[in-house]
Amino acid sequence: MPMIAAFSLKSLDFFRLSTFTTLEVGARYFLFAGVAWLLGYGLFRRRWFHRKIIARLPQSADVRREIGYSVLTLFIFGLMGAGTIYVSKLGWTQMYWRPDERGWGWFWGSVAAAIVLHDTYFYWTHRLMHHPKIFGPFHRVHHLSTNPSPWAAYSFAPLEAVVEAGIFPLTVCVMPIHPLAFGLVMLWQITFNVLGHTGYEFHPKWLMDSWLGKLLNTPTNHVQHHEKMKGNYGLYFNVWDRLMGTNHPDYEARFREVTTRPKTDAVG
Repeated sequence: MPMIAAFSLKSLDFFRLSTFTTLEVGARYFLFAGVAWLLGYGLFRRRWFHRKIIARLPQSADVRREIGYSVLTLFIFGLMGAGTIYVSKLGWTQMYWRPDERGWGWFWGSVAAAIVLHDTYFYWTHRLMHHPKIFGPFHRVHHLSTNPSPWAAYSFAPLEAVVEAGIFPLTVCVMPIHPLAFGLVMLWQITFNVLGHTGYEFHPKWLMDSWLGKLLNTPTNHVQHHEKMKGNYGLYFNVWDRLMGTNHPDYEARFREVTTRPKTDAVG
């Protein structure tokens, strides 16, 4: 009986933790994607439309599909996050719990290191999921959005959602990191992810002619990936695509075309 009681208590704790992490991830997703949708497809649609990378609006059915798969993704992210925290509490990872335990220098350094790790993880897993033998069950759902909206940020098939969530256990296993530091990484992630799926190019036209344009990714880069299916596999940075020669050959020209369009009130 004591063993059964202990198991029930742990199960209840895990259920509560899963519920909390799912609600937390969901709140971020709906807040960031919702604000982007309100601004880009509501309040400023006409004013910004000349910067719409694909000059037409997504279909309502596509938006509903994106939201539906995103809700499923939220549950998977919540379970994966809760599981990672749970095993970390058992001492099986390098996660630590007092922010000053390793000094504030490492706290902020771990944020930067985790962002670089995530960018690398995303590039190679993303590129792998484009292999014809696994594309269907893993990545096809995300590519149903050929003209993505902000709601496409988490529109994944369940198998891809597990892969995307894998960055959390990977990070806490390979480096010491505080949960707050990883939370900041996830704020960076959802911001960059939603902006990359808005369908609008917000960067200035001079970006591509600067060193910053060689470093950072742009919404044009990712929307072109949705449109063309090949190339442009990076997330935050354009470094891996440049090193591996996987930028779409028309990427820079497309960016310059989008950022030099004249303003118009036309909405497709």
